Amino acid sequence: MINNFIFPDILLYFLDMVGIIACAIAGTLLAQHKGFDIAGCILVALVNAIGGGTLRDMALDRHPLFWMTDLNYVIVITATSLILQIFFHLYHKIDNALKFFDAIGLAAFSVIGFKVALAQDVVPMIAIMMGVWTAIIGGLLRDIICNEIPLVLQREIYITASIAGSLAYLALDYWGLDATVNEFTMLFIIFTVRMLALKFDWHLPSIRLTIN
Repeated sequence: MINNFIFPDILLYFLDMVGIIACAIAGTLLAQHKGFDIAGCILVALVNAIGGGTLRDMALDRHPLFWMTDLNYVIVITATSLILQIFFHLYHKIDNALKFFDAIGLAAFSVIGFKVALAQDVVPMIAIMMGVWTAIIGGLLRDIICNEIPLVLQREIYITASIAGSLAYLALDYWGLDATVNEFTMLFIIFTVRMLALKFDWHLPSIRLTIN
């Protein structure tokens, strides 16, 4: 079952790099759009890409932090940011590009955080929370640094997509489906829900108490 399954190292690393590159792109796009210099763009890219995983590892007491033992993370983020800054003029629709790469990062990091937490033998509810943290904290910090209202604090279908994917994984695992199928299903659900929400302008309702 879930707690006895060890996420394959190669697949985990691949998903991690997909999320890292996507979030580095999203962070650099926003920072460049805000007029940050080269170093500023790289800093925002780093915060966006590894901020969530750092908080996750601290919460789960996993030491040393993942990016401190593998310099590939910092190298890939820095290289991605530099390359994107050179070709930034090709991205005319900054908002659409930012949200697209945000959705990729959301899906990849949700799966990573969820699986890493399960490997620590936490209960499913905490694993779902770790998936959300891994996916959203970097973007939250990125938006704060860039003086933007964070997407996750608006009525966006963002955290909801991550939770939906995690619940789908748990349901499929309960029914005995292969773990790899569950992981890619989780990825697909999160990315699809997020992109559909963007396309059809889905939002969570606001709850307000009206006093007459």
